[in-house]
Amino acid sequence: MELSLFDIEWGLFLGGLGLFLYGIVLMGDGLKAFAGDKLRIYIDKYTSKPWQGFLIGVIITAIIQSSSATTSICIGFIRAGLMTLEQAAGIIIGANIGTTITAFLIGLSVEQIAVYLIFIGAAMLLFMSKQKLQDIARILVGFGILFYSLTVMGDTLEKLKYVPEFMSFAEACTTNPFIGLFGGIVMTMAMQSSSASIGIIQLFYSSGAISFIGLIPFLFGANIGTTITAVLASIGGNVTSRRAAVFHTLFNCVGATLGMICLYPLYDLMTFLTEVLNLNPMMEIAITHILFNVVTAIIVYPFIKQICAFIRKIVKGDEPKRLEVNTDELIPSNFPVVATALGAAEKFVVEMKAVVKSNIEKTRNYVAKEAGDEELFDEIKDHEKAIDKLDNAITNFLTDLPFNEMSEETSKETTLYLEIVKNLERIGDIVVNVAEFSKMVHEDDGSFTPAAYAELDKLFVKLEEMLDKSFEYLSSNDLSIYEHLLNDEAVVDNMEYNFRQNHFQRMVKKECTGAVASSVYADILSNLERIGDHCINIVRNAFEARNA
Repeated sequence: MELSLFDIEWGLFLGGLGLFLYGIVLMGDGLKAFAGDKLRIYIDKYTSKPWQGFLIGVIITAIIQSSSATTSICIGFIRAGLMTLEQAAGIIIGANIGTTITAFLIGLSVEQIAVYLIFIGAAMLLFMSKQKLQDIARILVGFGILFYSLTVMGDTLEKLKYVPEFMSFAEACTTNPFIGLFGGIVMTMAMQSSSASIGIIQLFYSSGAISFIGLIPFLFGANIGTTITAVLASIGGNVTSRRAAVFHTLFNCVGATLGMICLYPLYDLMTFLTEVLNLNPMMEIAITHILFNVVTAIIVYPFIKQICAFIRKIVKGDEPKRLEVNTDELIPSNFPVVATALGAAEKFVVEMKAVVKSNIEKTRNYVAKEAGDEELFDEIKDHEKAIDKLDNAITNFLTDLPFNEMSEETSKETTLYLEIVKNLERIGDIVVNVAEFSKMVHEDDGSFTPAAYAELDKLFVKLEEMLDKSFEYLSSNDLSIYEHLLNDEAVVDNMEYNFRQNHFQRMVKKECTGAVASSVYADILSNLERIGDHCINIVRNAFEARNA
């Protein structure tokens, strides 16, 4: 039997392909939602060493079914200065192994239960309201749609072996592996998913449309094509994120090169394993993919430091400084005397204040830059994480101290430190709110008027002075500083009111025309005024604790 390309039911194939891609996305979204924000927490917490990053990369990618998503999360941490290039490299290598789980699942050939999974998942979506059950339902529906689509596409692709033009292409792939390599790159870049393109490859082989030796290079090409996501995620990021994208690309290109060199030995090995293990065609491709990615990872992993050093030479620039906050000292058992424990807490409270002030200054600079500065915004978010870490560490330390061993004065000081920490943490949150408001203006291609920028700068300067004065009072108990701060609060309130009125006048005069800028300016003023309130809270709590 001989068919032409026009005899193939391409509409059925495209519909099946659409279902296949949707199934992958739906299943991945369900898995991510079910796991919750813990994915990001685990990536942030357990990647201090490259080998930890490697394991996290494998596990997280296996869970969310997308190396692209894992790599994008990784790039996000890098852009925020929360991860080094070496840590990112470990995650990227691990993600290449974790992504093979999709091909393995497809290789299990469980198409016969696909429709039942869709039915069960759909019923759960309709009749169960709990969020976790809804997430599980999406996983089941996505899983079922994925496998059902394979059946739809498989029936169409099987006819390709009767099309002379396609068979000529298949023969060319067999005789010239670079055609398959290029095909895998293009297909994966178009889909932005190596899992999807390899699923198609499995179908081609299972339908008998192309030989095994002709399809292996498609696997290598898919690994190169998937790096497009990391490249896109790094655009506009800092130098480390660009280096991570280069590492991802270089790693997969090196792997593809080694694969092409060892193409025929790999073919012989898989032919042997297929006979011994009695693998079905789809599983044969899946095991080849797993074996190739695992071996590549084993070869490259020992040279992570050397590769990263090479990338730093070819991608020039200074890496962002990561804000390191070490709170390991804050363990109550290290301080048998409560008074010395309070001394340690005071040191960290002062450090927390320094980080908060630094973030106020960074936000002041960020707001002043009309074009925006993504690296500076990432630094502001980095500082917020440090503030939250200090808040948790100091609060846990103080609340774990033996209350029954405290004198009345010591108890008051402990309570005071807890109140100070909470006020500092709230100032930290407000500062980030202001930066996010400013980011909204930048993203709208808007800006404030020169007069508005001058007003905001004046208010920032006054608030930095108030924060410094509040800590001067804590260390000196000088009542004149306390009285001066109360006066400053009134000054800030008047500034906020007057600047707000000035803004409304500018709007009436059509001097401020940007919709977002017009909307958020008053919100920024309101948030900054609250910083002054928290500075007053700090000194008022201290005054009451020490003069009761």
